Amino acid sequence: MVKKYFDKRVFMIFALIGFAFGFFQLTGWELAENGNILWTGAYVSRLSFLCLLIGVLTGALSCILQGCLVGKVSAIQSEALHMEQEKDKKGILSSKGFLWMISFLLIVLCWLPCYLAYYPGICAYDTTIQLGQVESGAYNDHHPIAHTLLLDGFMSLGEKVFHDVNTGLALLVLFQMLALAAVLAWGIVLLADRGVTKWILVCLQIASMVYPFHMYMSVSVCKDVLFTVFFLLQMLALYEMIRRRKSGPDRYDVLFAVASVGMQLYRNNGRYAMLVLMVILLLAVIGGKGARKFWGKVAVNCAFSLIVGSLCISGLFRITGAEQGDRREMLSMPIQQLARCMIYHGGVGVMAEDDATMDEDSKGVINDFLLNESYKEYRPDIADPVKRHTNTYVVRYRTEDFARTYLSLLGKYPGDFINAALAVNSGYFYVGDESHAYINVNGRDTGLGYVQTRFLTEELNSRGVYQDSKWKSLYDMMEKWADGNVYLNLPVLKYLFVPGTFFWMYMLLAGYLLVYKKYDRCVPLALIMGYYATLILGPTVQLRYIYPLMIVLPFGALMAMCRGGSKEMKNEQSEQK
Repeated sequence: MVKKYFDKRVFMIFALIGFAFGFFQLTGWELAENGNILWTGAYVSRLSFLCLLIGVLTGALSCILQGCLVGKVSAIQSEALHMEQEKDKKGILSSKGFLWMISFLLIVLCWLPCYLAYYPGICAYDTTIQLGQVESGAYNDHHPIAHTLLLDGFMSLGEKVFHDVNTGLALLVLFQMLALAAVLAWGIVLLADRGVTKWILVCLQIASMVYPFHMYMSVSVCKDVLFTVFFLLQMLALYEMIRRRKSGPDRYDVLFAVASVGMQLYRNNGRYAMLVLMVILLLAVIGGKGARKFWGKVAVNCAFSLIVGSLCISGLFRITGAEQGDRREMLSMPIQQLARCMIYHGGVGVMAEDDATMDEDSKGVINDFLLNESYKEYRPDIADPVKRHTNTYVVRYRTEDFARTYLSLLGKYPGDFINAALAVNSGYFYVGDESHAYINVNGRDTGLGYVQTRFLTEELNSRGVYQDSKWKSLYDMMEKWADGNVYLNLPVLKYLFVPGTFFWMYMLLAGYLLVYKKYDRCVPLALIMGYYATLILGPTVQLRYIYPLMIVLPFGALMAMCRGGSKEMKNEQSEQK
C-alpha cells in the first residue's frame, strides 16, 4: 500500500513547497501578532521543526492525492484524446469568432455598470502626478511615459472634439476596459480550442464577468491595466508557442513580440521580468537537447523584444525631453532594513526595545541617507513614509561607504534585516495578512482601502476632471464595499481576493509541472517569478501591483496543463506506454 502511493519525486517537490509555505505563514503570523521576531536559537529550532513537519505532511498528502488520481487522470486524458479526434475542425474554426464575441459582450455588459457608477473613471493612484507632468511638460519615467502620453492624448481628444476633458478621460477608461475584456475573451476561446472542459470554461467566463477586482481595475486610470493586457497576451502567446513547437516564425511569435514590447512600455519593471525569462531561455538552449532550435528561436524573439522595447522607451525620452526619475523606488528594501535597524539599535528613542548598540559611523551614513530622522516614521508594511525623505546621492556617489555600512549592519543585525523584508512583503506570502488592506488608510480620507478609489477633487477639478456618476446608488454601494475592505469578511471566499494566495497557487502549478516533467511549460513561469522579484524589492503590497498575476493565474495554469492537439496527446500516450 505504501509503495503504491509513495513517490519520492512527488514527496520531495511538495515537501519543499510545504516547508516554504510553513515558514512564511508562521513568521507572518508572528510579525502580525508581536511586531518583531527574535531569531534566537530556540526560536529557529522551533520554527524549523514546525516547517519540516508541515513539509512532510504536505509531501505525504500530495503522494496520496497523486496515487488516488492517477487512474482518473489517465481516463480523462483518453476521453480528451477521443474528443480531439472527433472534432470538426472546420466547425470549431468558424465558431471561434462567435464564441469570442459572446464572451467579450458578456464581460463588457457585467463591467458596464461599474463604468457608469464611476464615470469618467477611478482617478486614484498616480493620475494627478501624471497630469502635472502633462501640464508642466516636465516628463520623467517614474511613471511610464507611454501611459502619461496616452492619458494626455485622450484628454486632448476630449477637449478638441467634445470640448470636454472629462469625456476624453471617459474614452480612455472605455478603451482600456474593452481591451481587458477582449484579451480575457480571447484567452477563453484559446482554451476552448485546446479542449478544456466546458464547465471549467463556464466557471472562467463567470469569474471574468463578476470578479470584483476586474470591475474596479478595468475603470481605474492607471498604467497597470494596460500592462495587464499585454502581460496576459504575452503569457498566452508564449504557452501557445511552446505547445506548437514550430521552428519557424508564426503569428504567435509576432503576438509575443508585440506584447513583450507593450508590457515594457507600461511598467518599468516589465523589462526585468523579461531579463529573467531571457536567462531561463538561454539555459533551455544549452540543455534543450533536440529542442535547441526552437528555444533558440524563442530566445532571439525575447532578445529582439527587449531591444525594441528599450529603443521605444529611448525614443519617448527624446520626443518628450524626459528625465530619468529618481531611483529610490529600487532602494525600498534597504531603506526599510536600515530604518528598522536604526529604531531598534540606533538609540533614537522610538522603540522600547532599542538597545543603542549601533556604532556612530553607521548612524552617520544612515542619517545622510535617510534625511530629517525620517527613520522615525518607519512602518513595517510600507516604505513610502521613509522613502520620500531618502537622499539617493549617498548610494550613487558614496557607494563604497553605503555598501560597507549595509553589509556591516547585515552581519551584526541579520534578524532585523529579515524582519524588515518579511514585514514589507507579508501580503505576498502570508495568506492571513490583512495589512495590505489598510496600508493607505489614514482615518481622514475615504477611498484608501485595498481597492483605491479616492478622488482628489480639488486637484482634478482644476484640470477639468470631475466626478459625474451615472449610477449614484451603485457608486455608493461599490464605495462602501471597497472602502470597507468587505472581502476580508467573507469566510473562505476571502482567499480568492487576498494577495498571499496567488504565490502559493503558482508554486503548486510549478510543483505539478515538475512532477510530470513538463519542464518546457515551466518556462513561462520565469516571467511570473521575474515579476514577483520586482514586487518583493518594491515599497509595499498593492492591488494594482499584484493584479496582473491574479488575472494570469487561471489562464496560465490551464494553458500549462491542457493537453492541446491530438498529435501531442498521441505522442504523450505512446511515451507512457
